[in-house]
Amino acid sequence: MKAAGEAGGSSTLRILVATDCHLGYLEKDELRRSDSFDTFEEIFSLAEKHNVDFLLLGGNLFHENKPSRSTLVKTIEILRRRCLHDRPVQFQVVSDHAASLQNLFGRPNFEDQNINVGLPVFTIHGDHDDPTGVDNMSAIDVLAATGLVNYFGKMDLGGSGVGHMSIHPILIKKGATSVALYGLGNVRDARLSRMFQTPGAIGWMKHESTEDISLSDWFNILVLHQNRINGSPDNGINERLLPNFLDLVIWGHEHECLVDPKEVPGMGFHITQPGSSIATSMTSAEAKQKHVLLLEINGMKYRPTNIPLKTVRPFEYAEVVLEDQADIDANDEASVDAHLDKVVANLIEKNDTTAGSGSEPKLPLVRIKVDYTGFLTIHPQRFGQKYVGKVANPQDIIVFSRSAKRRQNTQDTAGGSRELYPNELNQHTVEALVAEINLNMQVLRLDDLDTALHVFVNKDDNMAFHSCLQKNTEEAINMLTASKVDTDIEDGDAMVVHDLDQFMQAREKGRTQTATGAQSLPTSTALSAFEELKCSPDPDQDIRDDSDELIETSDGECHHEKMARPGKRPAPFPATAGGSASSPSSSARGRKTDLASFRAPAVKEELDDRGTKKGRPSPHVAGRYGAVRRNR
Repeated sequence: MKAAGEAGGSSTLRILVATDCHLGYLEKDELRRSDSFDTFEEIFSLAEKHNVDFLLLGGNLFHENKPSRSTLVKTIEILRRRCLHDRPVQFQVVSDHAASLQNLFGRPNFEDQNINVGLPVFTIHGDHDDPTGVDNMSAIDVLAATGLVNYFGKMDLGGSGVGHMSIHPILIKKGATSVALYGLGNVRDARLSRMFQTPGAIGWMKHESTEDISLSDWFNILVLHQNRINGSPDNGINERLLPNFLDLVIWGHEHECLVDPKEVPGMGFHITQPGSSIATSMTSAEAKQKHVLLLEINGMKYRPTNIPLKTVRPFEYAEVVLEDQADIDANDEASVDAHLDKVVANLIEKNDTTAGSGSEPKLPLVRIKVDYTGFLTIHPQRFGQKYVGKVANPQDIIVFSRSAKRRQNTQDTAGGSRELYPNELNQHTVEALVAEINLNMQVLRLDDLDTALHVFVNKDDNMAFHSCLQKNTEEAINMLTASKVDTDIEDGDAMVVHDLDQFMQAREKGRTQTATGAQSLPTSTALSAFEELKCSPDPDQDIRDDSDELIETSDGECHHEKMARPGKRPAPFPATAGGSASSPSSSARGRKTDLASFRAPAVKEELDDRGTKKGRPSPHVAGRYGAVRRNR
């Protein structure tokens, strides 16, 4: 892409780009707890220094899916101090706000008359702070509700098979410069890869040509947060799956700093990967200098400027293969310890010579990856105790590994019995487990169940399975309600099972048909947005009950009609051909259409030896914490 010329400032849009801030990382570490916030403050200082129009964040603003109150308060304090002031905003958003921005106010925060925003912040979510739960909310939604950030790129995946989504751009104009900003928050790589390869699964909403500006005059930017493919398609997204009408792609999630835009051959767009602003994985890729990107756009030209971050804690990395070192005895732990001491000392000395003249120098992070194949190991924590006060991570300076060749030999000689390594632990997907036991589920979708498991384990969301069950149950209930088939009540259960089977087969058929199609990315038109079923109880429903009967309810039930309590009226009946509901007298016929209306069959009364009725066992039994209801 051609660099932007020295055009007048009235039409040059200046954007500061940063990704993966991971606010709250190691907040319980007394030494490193403030690292992420120090760099976040520096990013805002650079934004003010370079007089940018807005700050663009590429996901993972927070390190935890549910950040602590301390982290949330510190973030809000920084945003209020840096974003709320009297500086005028020099650009305008001309797109449909409701389609592109995820907030209830229907406009960007700087257009709200109740708050004075001088530095707008636009952000998508990442894989750490993605929305979860019944209401599909994230910590970013909290910031958006306060009016401190503009949240975009949040998708509702719906439909059969892999699902559907429509990506609406934020249309930004400043003088003669027009920018279409597309956002795509993190979606699980395997599913998103299938969606990219499924015709019609992703709709890219394109701006319309007007008298003032044609379609080709828009500068198209995509911000996404995914793994970049380096092997199996399930482990990342291939950059060639992206549509070729884009001009620039800002890639979040990858922590390695590859900030210089690189052209993708044959695709017509460039990719920039700013990398994280804090080292969290401590790999060789994170040992590079951290940067943010200043993007200046004028018309269809742009100029990138790399700005180094100075508050990032220094990080030194080295790899050691013990087999290649002449001064080490394979059976002597002391010689291994002495050699690694030399390596750590050299890294600390290297950091001291390259460190800047900052007023508060930080202790460095040091990581040594040691290939110990054929050698004895030492205790990493005991080794690190010598460097307390000299490095920031004395507890994990050393990470031991074994070469792939050595591991293969060990497997062969052990006859299948071998040591387990962290990256080789037994892991299964829900799809594999269901296929292994040949389970034919009638209500739950495998994709939804797999996602719920991922969210439950990795996001610590205790409501993940409840949300999955509620969504799939509502779909099944609505399907059964819509199929108004008149049948004998004795055959009601069989008909329910039959209809559920038909429902699942139709859903799987749609998934199979979409999965076998060739890759196609529509750009001129978009699919109609899919609106997920929500459970919204009737506000007019009377929930009072004057009886003493315990009423069992299910959170997964969604009542769209006014319903009384159990025992107050008979179960609903389907409408007759004339349009009116069946009367209770016709209860011998008519199929139930609401799962909530099914009741337990009547219990046959029995007589004791004296000819009197046996009493039914009470549904309330004594428990540890008082009387509890026995569910039958």
